[in-house]
Amino acid sequence: MDRYDIKRDLKPFYAPRNTDWALVDVPPQQFIAIDGRGDPNTSTEYARAVEALYATAYTIKFTSKKALDRDLVVGPLEGLWWSDDPEVFITRDKGAWHWRMLISQPDWIAEDLIDEAKQAALAKKGLPAIAQIRREPLKEGTCAQVLHVGSYDDEGPILAKLHHEYLAANDLRMTGHHHEVYIGDPRRTEPAKLKTVLRQPVETTN
Repeated sequence: MDRYDIKRDLKPFYAPRNTDWALVDVPPQQFIAIDGRGDPNTSTEYARAVEALYATAYTIKFTSKKALDRDLVVGPLEGLWWSDDPEVFITRDKGAWHWRMLISQPDWIAEDLIDEAKQAALAKKGLPAIAQIRREPLKEGTCAQVLHVGSYDDEGPILAKLHHEYLAANDLRMTGHHHEVYIGDPRRTEPAKLKTVLRQPVETTN
């Protein structure tokens, strides 16, 4: 049985090599998602949301394998981040951040299978946040994207370059939420070696 692996099948968006901003055209995707607000380093709500998201994602994998005879590798954790003031991402004022945590799903995972997996995960794990998880389609299209290597807290300079240099130099403006894809496990990787795909939907200003 061949396994769907998003890091292989959508490699330009999950394993880029460019460490400076470049434009990409991101295809439509679907995710399971859960929303919240606050500092991800200290928020109990955030920790519970991520735990519920992974529990559901792994149950989707097992449900798909049993019901559809189709296997998949659980994708990396992703996040959409936004605030009334985009500068809080440069200053790292995390208490002002809104977030939508995501795990991508192949297009053959239907909404009824997601609902079935949610019920099974809730019955097995007893995590109340599972009830908040939903299917979330996302069409980002043209995006500025870069691979950031290092601590999450060291993203400020590369984001400042996007906001204050790259966009103006290329006649672009931001159109959607800041998107991050977390490659690897921060519990097992030293901060200096963490890899994060940073992505920002954009459009031309003329």
